[in-house]
Amino acid sequence: MKKLPLVCLIAATLAPSITFAHQAGDFLFRAGSVTVRPNEGSDRVLEGTGSFNVSNNTQLGLTFGYMITDNIGIELLGATPFKHDVGVGGVGNIATVKQLPPSLMAQYYFGNAESQWRPYLGAGINYTTFFSEDFNSTGKGAGLSNLSVDDSWGVALQAGVDYNIDKNWMVNTSVWWMNIDTDVKFTSTDAAGNRTNHSVSTRLDPFAFMFGVGYKF
Repeated sequence: MKKLPLVCLIAATLAPSITFAHQAGDFLFRAGSVTVRPNEGSDRVLEGTGSFNVSNNTQLGLTFGYMITDNIGIELLGATPFKHDVGVGGVGNIATVKQLPPSLMAQYYFGNAESQWRPYLGAGINYTTFFSEDFNSTGKGAGLSNLSVDDSWGVALQAGVDYNIDKNWMVNTSVWWMNIDTDVKFTSTDAAGNRTNHSVSTRLDPFAFMFGVGYKF
C-alpha cells in the first residue's frame, strides 16, 4: 500500500499534458454574430438640420487567424455586408448605405498552449469600403441626390477571449474599435432648381461586438 502514492506520482509525472492548441503553426477560423455600433459625429448636414446619425446592424462575422508563435498571432476580420440607416437630426432617416470593414490585426495571446482560456489583445489596420448608397423617399423628397461615401483607412484595436472546448473547438467573444473617418458627398436642389454640391466630414468610429465559435487546425 505504501507504494501506491509513489506509483500515482510517477504516473502523473509521465502523463502528457493536455494541449488545447493555440500554438505555433495553428490556423484559427471563427464565425458568429457581429454587431457594428457606430459612434458617429459630423458637421451640420444642411442649414437648419443637425449632424448625421447611423443605425446599428448585425451580420455574420468571420475571422481567419494564424499563430506565428504560441503567443503571437495575426487575424483577418471579414463579414457579410452591413446595412445602415442614415438619418439627420430634425428630419429622420434619409438614406441607407452598406459597408464592409475588413481589418488585419497583430495579436498577443496570454497563457500558453495548455491554457483552456486564451484572452488576447490586438492592434492593426482597418479598411472600410462603402457601397449601395441611396437616398430614400424622405431624402429624395427633400431634394437630395447623388449620394456617395468615401472609403476609409484607419487604426483598429481589439480585445477578446477564446474558451477551448477541446483541441479543435472553441467559443469566442471579442470586441473591436475602428477609426473610420469619411466624407459624405451629395447634391441638394432647392425649390428654384438651384443645385449645390456638399461634402460633409463624418466620423463613425464604431465598436464591433462578436460572439461565436471557432475551429483550430
